[in-house]
Amino acid sequence: MSILNIMWAGGTAFASVQKVHQQILSHAVSRAPVDTWLLQGSAEGGEAALEWKLSSAQLKGRHLWKLLTPWMRSRFHKALPETLEVVLLDGVGVARVMLPVLQRLPQVRAVVVFHGATRLRRADQKLFDQFPAGQLTLAAVSQTLADSLERYLQRPVAVLRSAFDPVAFRAAALTREHARLRLDLPLQGAPVLGAVGRLVDGKGFGCLLEAFANVSVEQPDARLVIIGEGPARPALEARIEQLGLQGNVSLPGHLPDAATLYRAFDWVAIPSTQEGLGLILQEAVMAGVPVLTSELAVFREQLADAGWYAPSDDAQAWGSLMARAFATSAHAVVETQSRALAPEQAWKDFSETSQRLFSCR
Repeated sequence: MSILNIMWAGGTAFASVQKVHQQILSHAVSRAPVDTWLLQGSAEGGEAALEWKLSSAQLKGRHLWKLLTPWMRSRFHKALPETLEVVLLDGVGVARVMLPVLQRLPQVRAVVVFHGATRLRRADQKLFDQFPAGQLTLAAVSQTLADSLERYLQRPVAVLRSAFDPVAFRAAALTREHARLRLDLPLQGAPVLGAVGRLVDGKGFGCLLEAFANVSVEQPDARLVIIGEGPARPALEARIEQLGLQGNVSLPGHLPDAATLYRAFDWVAIPSTQEGLGLILQEAVMAGVPVLTSELAVFREQLADAGWYAPSDDAQAWGSLMARAFATSAHAVVETQSRALAPEQAWKDFSETSQRLFSCR
């Protein structure tokens, strides 16, 4: 038996998706070889992968590339491992590309993992319907996302709520002192708010800056650190300068060890306008840091009444939430949030569901 893991792309922009797939694959059948394909981009960190270097136009069959779709599928078919039994597909984009290839291989089972809000088409539903349940499994990283997909597709969607081994995660986390030194933060003093994510509009960091500017009037020594990289950096940097926050806000860029740095923060903010799950929430709480999040169903799914919520893109509400947090014991809040998240049980459920993906027919 061999397993094929097919990702849309490599690189830092897709780091969270790659992390989820690595966690799923860690529960694959013992000693089963795993191959990884990247349809776009390049592997990072020395990871072994077959890089196809295809453009979005090629993969989506746009314009004249539509005429070459059969040739592209033939190339994929010839490259498949002879002992292949399970293919793990990264979302609907990869499914559209690869499922027509796998249709001719009834002995191969496909698992499509949905990581976030997806614009599905009727053609997607028809494509999925061509596969019997024993050959195709659809999975979503949260109950909220699974429910949405099931309503549209009228097909069962397994809930694979992404989780991490809490023991291993906590063991890898740096101490507060070392994490602050890594981020060049003062070891003592005013509160530090952290945020982690790609610098894109959907992460809500512009709103976070506006809210922080309001709070910093009363808390002039407070600090905000946003770890991540992306196309919104110039706009965020310009807004930081306009708000006069240069000495209080830092954008250190993409940090490969970001998951070990949460203890540098007193609170972590997740102001996203939409999320499939929000791995940052899990990571922060497991590290012992409470979170402030947007009022999204997927966050309530994980924290219920223990969450501290504000509406997306509402800087005034986020400012009030932030001020309230800075005046509250973070230790008491994270204990409540940790009980709600129940990371040990979440990891057990995730492990068992992942194992079933590779064993059931």
